[in-house]
Parts: sequence; C-alpha cells; structure tokens
Amino acid sequence: MKTVKIADATLCREDGSFSFKERIEIARQLERLKADAILLPAVRDERTDVLLVRTVSSFVKESVLSVAAGLTEQSVDLAAAALSNAAHPAIRISLPVSPVGMEYTCHKKAPKMLEWITAVVTKAKAVCPSVEFCAEDATRAEEGFLARAITAAVAAGASSVTLCDSAAELLPDDFAVFVQGVADTAGVPVGVRCDNRNGLAAAESILAVRESACSVVTSVGGDFAPLETVASVLKNCGSRYGLATGLRVTELGRIIRQINWIFDGNKNAHTAPPTEENFDSIRLDKNDDRAAVVAAVSRIGYDLSEEDVGKVYEEFLRVAEKKNVGAKELDAIVASVAMQVPSAYKLVSYVINTGNVLNASAQVTLLKDGEEKRAIEFGDGPIDAALHVIDKIVGRHYELDDFQIQAVTEGKEAMGATLVKLRSNGKLYSGNGISTDIIGASIRAYLNAVNKILYEEG
Repeated sequence: MKTVKIADATLCREDGSFSFKERIEIARQLERLKADAILLPAVRDERTDVLLVRTVSSFVKESVLSVAAGLTEQSVDLAAAALSNAAHPAIRISLPVSPVGMEYTCHKKAPKMLEWITAVVTKAKAVCPSVEFCAEDATRAEEGFLARAITAAVAAGASSVTLCDSAAELLPDDFAVFVQGVADTAGVPVGVRCDNRNGLAAAESILAVRESACSVVTSVGGDFAPLETVASVLKNCGSRYGLATGLRVTELGRIIRQINWIFDGNKNAHTAPPTEENFDSIRLDKNDDRAAVVAAVSRIGYDLSEEDVGKVYEEFLRVAEKKNVGAKELDAIVASVAMQVPSAYKLVSYVINTGNVLNASAQVTLLKDGEEKRAIEFGDGPIDAALHVIDKIVGRHYELDDFQIQAVTEGKEAMGATLVKLRSNGKLYSGNGISTDIIGASIRAYLNAVNKILYEEG
C-alpha cells in the first residue's frame, strides 16, 4: 500500500483572506488533521511573517513546516530564520522553468537559470536539512531544460521535487504520463501541484500519484486540488488502487467546515461557528439506538469505521445511563474512544476510598487477554492512587509529563475530560478520558496512553 503525502497550501493565499490569528488557527486545524506538510508563503515582512512562522512552529510538532524561497538569496536567509524553532523545517525553492516564466519572473535565460537553481538550492541546503525544488509552470517547460533543471537541483541538495501544472493546460491522463516521465529519472520523490481553474486538479493529482507521484499539494478554498476531494478519493477508492493517506479522515469534514467558517467569517462577521449553531439540536438519551448515534456522529463531522462506531456506541450507552448526550458530549466520546490503538488492558472496575482523615486508596481491576488483574495501592489523593495501581498491574512506571482536567459541559451533571501525557523512551504519548466522574475520566485517560505505549513498543 502506497501512502500518499498531503502538503496543504491553504495558508499560501495571497489575497489577504486571513488575519494573523486566523492563520494560526488554520495551522492548528491542519496539524490536528495530520497533514504531512503545512505550506507557508515566502517571508516578505521580516517582522510579522517571521513572527507568524515562529508562532506556528511552537505547536506544529508532527507536520513539516515548509516556507517558500528562491527568488533572492535573502529569501533563503529569511526562510531559515523563520524556521529556526520548527520541529520539521523545510525550504521550498520555487522557481519558474518555462521560457516565459523565467523571462518574466527572474529575467534570466536558460543557462543563467540553471546556475541560479544550483546556487540557491545549495544555499538552502546549507541552512536547512530538507529542501524541496518546485518547478513552477513545469508543463510548459522545454523538455530538455526541465530535465537539466531537476538534475541541477538534486545535485545541489534538493531532497524532493514538485512538478507544477500552473497553466492547467493538461488533461488528467496526459499529466500523469508527464509526471511519470520525470519521476522515472529524477532520483528523488516527486510530488505534484495542480491549478484548479478547470476543476480538474484533484483528478490530475490522483492519476499522478496512482502512476508515480508521492505527494499532492492541496488547499481549502484555494487555487489547488481541493483537500476534501483528494482525501475523500483516497479514503473511498484508495484500497482498490493500493493508495492510502495518513490524514485523520474521520475528522476531515469537521476541520474543512471550521476552515471554511474562518474564511467565510471575513465576508460575514455575523456568521456563527458551525459547532455552536448547527449542532445544538443533537439530544440523545439511553433509549436511542445505534443508527441514531451514528447519524449524530456524522452531523458533528466524523466518518467512523465500523469498529470505531461500535466503540463509540458502547461508550455512549455508558454515559447515557447517567445523563443525556448532546453534541459536546458526543464529540468528547469520539475523541476518547475512536481512532485508538487496540487495547492491551481494558478497565473493568475501580473502587476509591478517600477522606480528610485517611490516606486515599484505589482498587482497580483491568482485563488483559481475557484474564482479570486486580491490585490495590495508596497515593497522595484518589487519582494518584488509581494511577499507581495501573503502573503496578502493568509492571512499569511511566513518567507523567502533563495532566489536565476540564469540564466538557456545564451543570451539576457536567462531563469531565482528562488529558494525560506520558513519556516513554523520550517519546510523548497522550491519552483522553471522559466521564461524569473525574476519577474515572483520569483512569481511562491514563490507561489510554499506556495502551498506546504498549502497542507501539510491541
């Protein structure tokens, strides 16, 4: 199965669509979606643009952060400075390779352009470990020159190449043949970026990756292949053609709506967020069947597998025994039990004893491989005692990196959500738990993180 990388260019819009704050929020959403790369435009304002990239770098820890450069040597220095704190930095050297583009944009003939490509890629490689060469207007380049330009970029240190159909002149099947011809000789991974003015960018991109390309540039409401379309095609048709994506497709609809709301909000300041306006009517109780829960889950933007539907419905029944379930509760249920790794340990029961005149104790029973395992421990408070019990049953002690508790809903029957972050062998693992009982939420969150560690470490 070939995993297609998604590089999203929503933030590269140059029409002033987004404010500083909105760009940060969109980057957060793309990181949550697990986009392989988040593309940012070239740094033009040394103060505000560098600040933006550094701010985004502070919370984008999984996705690659890629900044465009290449027209001047200073643009490379600015990109490197902006990316100084990024976990996975990359510089895109975006240069035209068609005769018209070279003359108009760079005022260079072909021989000088090859020299410039070598010089600027070499400079970028010296300041950033990952350099991508974007061949702008590649489909209108002279065939021999395009090959020489790519060879020069790779020899200078480019670790990947992106072919751009900037003119939108090729039909999808012709573009796929074009890309394959380049990919066969490039020597590095080849991606594609297609202009969507004819509505064919998604089709071009999918056919290209089916044949030879490794990555696709997408955007939400922008000029390139629509993110939602590309992700949906890979999800629904990918298994037939040996293609997959690392995107969190179960949250795709919801995140797309959120980004669209940010964009639409600039046109209509009175537009309300979709999560607050459209889902208030969701009201479920313990008498609602599986189909009703599935329909409500779909309305809040999740598209779950059958396995995850079963987990969500089981957790829904547990919560619904104590209170009615609205959109916020349902969202928390999905976040805590769906899209998780297989559980090595499952919670069966827990008993907590605490007070102001005795040490807190916890008795927890876990299920592993069909066998119940039970232990008792004391601790500095009921939650501390409960977490010690889990460590005792599992036989390992984990470093607690972070522990957060917050209310999901309001009122006396409010659901609590707990986030636990554990560190094992230097790597961070997070777990979520929800319950009307905050101790139960904490136990579930801790166990969720433990199961992730055990699953990854085999």
